[in-house]
Amino acid sequence: MEKQAKIYVAGHRGLVGSAIWNNLRAKGYENLVGRTHAELDLLDGGAVKAFFDRERPEYVILAAAHVGGIMANNTYRADFIYQNLQIQQNVIGEAFRHDVKKLLALGSTCIYPRDCPQPIREEYLLTGELEYTNEPYALSKIVGLKLCESFNLQYGTNYIAVMPTNLYGPNDNFHLENSHVMPAMIRKVFLAHCLLSGDWEAVCADMNLRPVEGVDGSAPRERIAGVLAKYGITAEAVTLWGTGKPLREFLWSEEMADASVHVMERVDFADLRGTGPQVRNCHINIGTGEEISIGNLARLIVATVGYQGELRFDASKPDGTPRKLCDVTRLHNLGWHHRIGIEEGVGKLYDWYRTSIGR
Repeated sequence: MEKQAKIYVAGHRGLVGSAIWNNLRAKGYENLVGRTHAELDLLDGGAVKAFFDRERPEYVILAAAHVGGIMANNTYRADFIYQNLQIQQNVIGEAFRHDVKKLLALGSTCIYPRDCPQPIREEYLLTGELEYTNEPYALSKIVGLKLCESFNLQYGTNYIAVMPTNLYGPNDNFHLENSHVMPAMIRKVFLAHCLLSGDWEAVCADMNLRPVEGVDGSAPRERIAGVLAKYGITAEAVTLWGTGKPLREFLWSEEMADASVHVMERVDFADLRGTGPQVRNCHINIGTGEEISIGNLARLIVATVGYQGELRFDASKPDGTPRKLCDVTRLHNLGWHHRIGIEEGVGKLYDWYRTSIGR
């Protein structure tokens, strides 16, 4: 990419999009374009077309998506498939119609079969059934991947899909129902720690910034305690969904951003398509190649926060995919490796979270 080129980052305020934006700026890319959801609804095809007509970006990074954790994915199934399909179709379609030089589309490693061989290689896509709880979201991301691949094969475009593992970092979503596993656990353990130590000032600061079911820090203590208990948060214990046995891989969001910019700068579709008669699975897994059980992650968070209460697991709730570890051989061969391990990352995210509420 040329330093002066106009680059549109869709989702530039989100977890990954904001990190990509900052990474690009740090590397000297100044002509960046971003729009908030209020400024541009990516579900509105007419609005997206008007935006591309007006701005004419040369490069596009599609980091916008409708995302959430296991509860949200399983509950709002239509929202997850419909909204993500619309976002991808609108942005990728307009990128094609406006002759964008290169596009990077972000997906998720949940695209792979539930009982996939481990570690997961790119060619395992569509070799088995998906995990039921996030099937709609996974299907939408598979379609996005195939949309990029198919445009490349038919029209000679240069669209690349990357599939990040579980991400966490600054600007993460800490919503108790809709967030991913790590930020939800950090918030739950932090609030339980505050309840146990009687630090209601911190509890109220947290609830004022991120109300739960409309309850903020101005509510009576009994009401705050009641709504938190619904989410497994009490002074005595933190209760988490599932058995704690599933294994997960985690990547710091700023490193995902660095990998994304690396791909935009140094990797083309021609580097990924291979030489066989059938071209498929040209996406790139982005991860660490390292994993930790949900239980051990929870215990690491408890130790990081300093919480002295009990940690419980509700085995009546779903675990999701038993194991999901990326094979990152392709990524390494393309010249990128991660640097931040899980212990350092948890500490960094907890520090960021406390700072966000002024603690």
